[in-house]
Amino acid sequence: KNPKEISKYVIGDRGTETPVLYDHKALLFDKNRNLLVIPVLVAEINEEEYPEGVPPYVHGEYVWQGAYVFNISLEEGIVLRGKITHIENETTSTIHYWYSPYMVKRALYIGNILYTISDKKIKMNSLDTLEEINEIKL
Repeated sequence: KNPKEISKYVIGDRGTETPVLYDHKALLFDKNRNLLVIPVLVAEINEEEYPEGVPPYVHGEYVWQGAYVFNISLEEGIVLRGKITHIENETTSTIHYWYSPYMVKRALYIGNILYTISDKKIKMNSLDTLEEINEIKL
């Protein structure tokens, strides 16, 4: 049989990164909960800077980093539930996203709590609502 794409969700523009590309443990997937969590460094291209069209070699500027939380099922496809970041009140300079110790690298859940982990913080959010419950600074 040939695989067939039945759903997709595009995150950012050219230059968007995820540790999932080189570290399978960065991906959290649970079929029984229809849960998919991916840490992402989002890049966006400012198309206004390219009135003649965006050249194929241009990468976007980093604008956000954290975990994208999805519901995933055959019936509804891939649906964004929300996003969780650890980067708050920190400079938004592109280079600072890449080297920030607040970059979310992993996610896991215990019971009904989703934990996201960076070098400097562990955040706890409700799996039902994604509302923040608490955080621990490391």
